Amino acid sequence: MDAASEYRCPVYSSDTVDAAKRAELLVRPVKSSADILALVSPILDSVRNGGDEGLRSCVVKFDRCLAAEDTAFPLTLKAPFPAELAKIDPKVKQAIDVAYSNIKAFHSAQMERESEPIRVETMPGVVCQRFARPIGSVGLYVPGGTAVLPSTALMLGVPAQVAGCKNITLATPPRPDGSISPEIIYIAGLVGAQTVVRAGGAHAIAAMAYGTETVPKADKLYGPGNQFVTAAKMSVAMDSGARVAIDVPAGPSEVLVIADKTADPALVASDLLGQQEHGLDSQSVLITIDCDDAYVEAVNAAVAEQAQALPRAEILRKSLSQSFILQTKTVDEAFAFSNDYAPEHLLLYIADAAKSIELVENAGSVFVGPWSPVACGDYASGTNHTLPTVGYAKQYSGVSTSSFLKHFTSQELSPAGLKNLGPYVEILADVEQLGAHKASVSLRLDKIAREGL
Repeated sequence: MDAASEYRCPVYSSDTVDAAKRAELLVRPVKSSADILALVSPILDSVRNGGDEGLRSCVVKFDRCLAAEDTAFPLTLKAPFPAELAKIDPKVKQAIDVAYSNIKAFHSAQMERESEPIRVETMPGVVCQRFARPIGSVGLYVPGGTAVLPSTALMLGVPAQVAGCKNITLATPPRPDGSISPEIIYIAGLVGAQTVVRAGGAHAIAAMAYGTETVPKADKLYGPGNQFVTAAKMSVAMDSGARVAIDVPAGPSEVLVIADKTADPALVASDLLGQQEHGLDSQSVLITIDCDDAYVEAVNAAVAEQAQALPRAEILRKSLSQSFILQTKTVDEAFAFSNDYAPEHLLLYIADAAKSIELVENAGSVFVGPWSPVACGDYASGTNHTLPTVGYAKQYSGVSTSSFLKHFTSQELSPAGLKNLGPYVEILADVEQLGAHKASVSLRLDKIAREGL
């Protein structure tokens, strides 16, 4: 077999894809939730019931951190973090600082809007307001299974800092010797994190969800991860004993590219490979618009050529078979499939791309035009890269400053306002046969009448 043929996306045409096959293409190549939850549940129980001891056993077993076998090895690092743990190349530091500045600028603009109270006088004497407050304790998960991801530390830490969260905990897998990437330690200090947990996977999620002797309990969990991390997040969110919320179901990374004849096959191939190198369960999809077989073959040839020259070529060889190219005839047909797929990343590599954004109904983040590769949003443009996957973009938004805020409302009625509104409340309380509700209004209306208020 030709080596290049191993680096190839399967090709389908809308002319021959029936409804059943189309539905099949929309399904992500992931294991069933039930299977994953069955594997994750014992891990969650180990940490919930065992605290630091249970967490330590999981760090040794699943993170393969031999250093953690020593009970004197601290599972957490507390701020201020030692400077020697955050020593990084000056060029890397400069790149992180630029990304930090851009991300902070975009998320600070969101904060300006989110933090402004809303005040509406719904009828004379009835004033309703809405206020924003930061979530007190947040747990940020930074993956590190197949790659070190300081970018995720930025994407989660910056909006938490901007929102004003008082207690920021960051968890990431340790190396076998127990050390953490110095880039992540540097960012932890930059965003004001108080704790770094040396743990990854479902056990890190459990530690932040339930709290341990050394890991602070979080009120809300954030961050992407593999299917096990996603299952763990969803499981603890459903556990009333955890009393924890999650940001968004964020599983294996994915990209959908919509391309027409104006798109450079080599650049399209680079965008497909950029997501595939995340892991074996990632998926890349190319939807072509009125492109012939020769164009599709040019993309696949570019995929093969580029993939074999990349450092993660073996991952790409194994994962490309579950990605695919779908040939369509029209713009409407392409966007219809994309909106049904609801991709994490959507790249519009078509003529007049900016005008096509109005056709997007479901997507985590959109990259407009040939000069907007997904990598820029992944690292430093300013938008957030923690996004809904496996079709959850139909129901969820990506992480933003508002993800780190909760809102509460208030209402203030004057005597005149209660006289205006009260009779209608009495009627509705009667309908629902809730006498105490009605009485709380009626007693006040009687008092207002007696005292001439």
